[in-house]
Amino acid sequence: MGAFPGQRRVHEEYAPHVSSGVGPGVGPGVGPPRLIRALHDRFARLFNELGKFGVVGGACYVVDVAVFNVALVVWKIHWFPALVTSTVVAATLAFIGNRYWTWRDRERTALHREYGLYFGFNLVGLLISAGVLWLSHDVLGHVWPALQTPLADNVSGKIIGVGLASMFRFWAYRRFVFRTLAAPV
Repeated sequence: MGAFPGQRRVHEEYAPHVSSGVGPGVGPGVGPPRLIRALHDRFARLFNELGKFGVVGGACYVVDVAVFNVALVVWKIHWFPALVTSTVVAATLAFIGNRYWTWRDRERTALHREYGLYFGFNLVGLLISAGVLWLSHDVLGHVWPALQTPLADNVSGKIIGVGLASMFRFWAYRRFVFRTLAAPV
């Protein structure tokens, strides 16, 4: 019965099988719970890795921004060497965190192979960040001088550039550096 006299609940009138759990397409092992479980089973590992990658990346991001700003503002280094220095320091710390925590269950190969690939993909990430910072600071900064300030450099290089580079890095590390274990034959 509905809230008002003569009113029936929508599910009683149009879908009586919903409340009873019987009817077409409803029953054990069918419907939203099974879909949710299937999605969870398929993506749980990915979300777990993404979360760990985010924690490691977040901690290393703080180091990256701190080193970048000390080099840029305190030591008065040009933006490019400051960016390279901060990226090398943060990437080395991120490698340790990702190798021994994020992807600790992955197949292990030689440390020099993993670090070489990792560093190579970080170089691509550095080029992505540097490209964004160069576009902002040197190209657009000649038109809008406000884009040549330390704040603008942090926004373009350390927020936009690092964000784009991080998406690339996650894919590359997962795919090439820390590979999944081969299935037994």
